[in-house]
Amino acid sequence: MNKTPKYLNGRVCLNVLANSVENGKECFDASEGHIVLGVLSKSFSSDEAAIEEMKNYQAATDNALSIGLGAGDPKQSDMVTRLSAVLQPQHINQVFTGVGKTRGAIGQDESVINGLISPTGKVGVVNIATGPLSSQAGSAEVPLEVAIAMLKDMGGSSVKFFPMKGLVHLEEYQAVAQACAANDFALEPTGGIDLSNFSQIVQIALDAGVDKIIPHVYSSIIDSTTGDTRPEDVRALYDMMRDLDYSVK
Repeated sequence: MNKTPKYLNGRVCLNVLANSVENGKECFDASEGHIVLGVLSKSFSSDEAAIEEMKNYQAATDNALSIGLGAGDPKQSDMVTRLSAVLQPQHINQVFTGVGKTRGAIGQDESVINGLISPTGKVGVVNIATGPLSSQAGSAEVPLEVAIAMLKDMGGSSVKFFPMKGLVHLEEYQAVAQACAANDFALEPTGGIDLSNFSQIVQIALDAGVDKIIPHVYSSIIDSTTGDTRPEDVRALYDMMRDLDYSVK
């Protein structure tokens, strides 16, 4: 089973939510496999139900499964760890404090595990108090380089910068991209990304020299009637990915 996401030009892989196995397969095909499909642990009443359904996604998409928390819910951290240990997906979403536990549980270094950090309104400083208890205890603001070093210590693969709110935190995001590039770390911008700002957000990371980028595009491309992620929008995003400038490395 392939445990590594497929990156376009070795650098960009899309992350979208899948409403069903069929919807996930449509999105997988629309991006020619350069995608991981978010399935939220919060949507299931038990580990057993989640594992049974998530295995179907794995079988349909060459394991392009991204196990999600559910709107960054820290209460889902332990469930994500348990599911990941069994399923060995390509991509795992975690709160900052859950990264080490998850890496130890899966027992390999191939799967991508992100660590959730949040903007503070201060360029170069992020909040790492995103865990079940720490998120209730107040903000823990640290320099970007320290946050990245801590994630590396725990076996993390990437920074999940959330909530982006589109371009609201643009200066902070640019600093995150530069720090990820300087420290050979992957970047996952998340929150408020849509068809209008996608190219700009990803290009900023490419221009900074970030090696691996996984942009999350969620609610903006979901059909409000069916709950499905629109495959035609995934295709549009994939076309944008192909048109980006990959010259900086």
